Amino acid sequence: MTTIPKSSLLPTSGGVALLDPADTVILLLDHQSGLFQTVKDIPVADLRRNVEMIAKLATLLKIPVITTASEPNGTNGPLMPEIELYAPHSVYVARKGEVNAWDNQDFVDTVENTGRRTLVMAGVWTSVCVMFPALDARAAGYNVYAAIDASGDPSEMASRTSLARFVQGGVIPTTTNAAFGIAPDLGARGSR
Repeated sequence: MTTIPKSSLLPTSGGVALLDPADTVILLLDHQSGLFQTVKDIPVADLRRNVEMIAKLATLLKIPVITTASEPNGTNGPLMPEIELYAPHSVYVARKGEVNAWDNQDFVDTVENTGRRTLVMAGVWTSVCVMFPALDARAAGYNVYAAIDASGDPSEMASRTSLARFVQGGVIPTTTNAAFGIAPDLGARGSR
C-alpha cells in the first residue's frame, strides 16, 4: 500500500509531515458514558479534555467530524455531549449493533463521501472501537492516525498491545497535540 506524497504546506518548504486540514476527517468512535467507566489507561478527565480539544480544532479548521456509538440506548450510554457542543457540524451515523464501525455501510459511505483520504480516529476502547475500523480503513487505502490520548482502554496492557498492532498495520499512533500540529492555510501552499 502506497501513501500519496504531499506537497509542502508552508512557504519555508516545511510542513510535509503535518496533516492537511483539506484532506482530513475526524472520526470519534464510541465516546460513551458507560464505556468511560471502564477506562483505566488514562485519566477519564484527560481523555475527555483531549476529545473536546479535537472537536474545537475541527470546528476552527473546518475539518469534518463523523461520530458514531455502539448501542447508545443500552449500557454503553450516550455519546459525550461536548462533541456536539464544540463541533456542531459533526455528523452522527447510527449503527445497527456492529462492534466495528467499518462494518456499517452507512458509516463507510459517510467517510467516503467526504472525498478525504486522511482519517484521525479516537474512541473508547482503543483496542476495539478504534483498532478495528482503523485497520480496515488502512486496508481500504486511507492514511490513518490513531489519537491515543483521546482514546482509552481497560488496561495498560490493552493499550500497549494496540499501539504495537497499529504500527504493524500501518496506522500511525499520535497524540492530540501532535496530530493537530496542522499547518494553517497561509495562502502560500505548495502545488498539489
